[in-house]
Amino acid sequence: MSKSPSDLDRLFADRELAELAFTHAPVGLVVTENRVIRDCNLSFAAMFGYERAELRDRLFAVLYPTQKEFANIRNRRVQALGAGHPYWDERVTMRKGGALFWCRVRGHSFTPEAPLARAVWSFADLSDTRPYLPLTRREREVFSLLGEGMTSKEIARALQLSYRTVEVHRGRLLKKFGVSNTAGLFSSLGDIGGDHVVSSG
Repeated sequence: MSKSPSDLDRLFADRELAELAFTHAPVGLVVTENRVIRDCNLSFAAMFGYERAELRDRLFAVLYPTQKEFANIRNRRVQALGAGHPYWDERVTMRKGGALFWCRVRGHSFTPEAPLARAVWSFADLSDTRPYLPLTRREREVFSLLGEGMTSKEIARALQLSYRTVEVHRGRLLKKFGVSNTAGLFSSLGDIGGDHVVSSG
C-alpha cells in the first residue's frame, strides 16, 4: 500500500523514517517471533505472492515445500545464530500457489540466548539468476546432505538407503545441473559453500 503525499510529508517531518524504510525497502524484510511472522514489508509479501496482512501471525512453515524442510532450516539457524555469527544461506522456498524458487536469506537474532525467539530476516529472490530445477524429495535430501559435506556412504546411513541408491541420486543431480562432480554442483549454485545451501532436510 502506497503512502499518500501527506503521509510521506508527515513521516519525513517527524523523522519517522524507520517505518518508511521497513515498509518500502526494495528487499524482502520480515520480523519473526518463535518462527511466527509478526510483520513483513511489501517486497516480502509480493515475493511470495501474498498480501501483507495474509502473512501476519502465520507460522513461517507456510513458505516451505515440506515440514521436514522447515525443520531442517530451523536446526541450521539455531546453531549459527546462537553462536552470535551473522547468518545467511540460499534455499528453496514456496510461493502462494506452490511454485518453488531460490532465495538468499540473511538473519539477525535479537535474543542470541534463544536465537529464534525474536529475529529479523531479509529475503532476496534469485529467480532471475538461478532458475529452480525440479528435484524429487530424495534428490533434495541427498543434495542437502552433500552440502553438509557428507560422503555417499554417510548419506546412505543417514537416510537408511543403500550406497548404490545414493550414488544413483547423486548421478541424477549432476546430470540435472550439467556438472561432472559435487564441487561443480555447488559452484553452479553461485560459488557459495555447501554450508550455505539449504534445500531440504
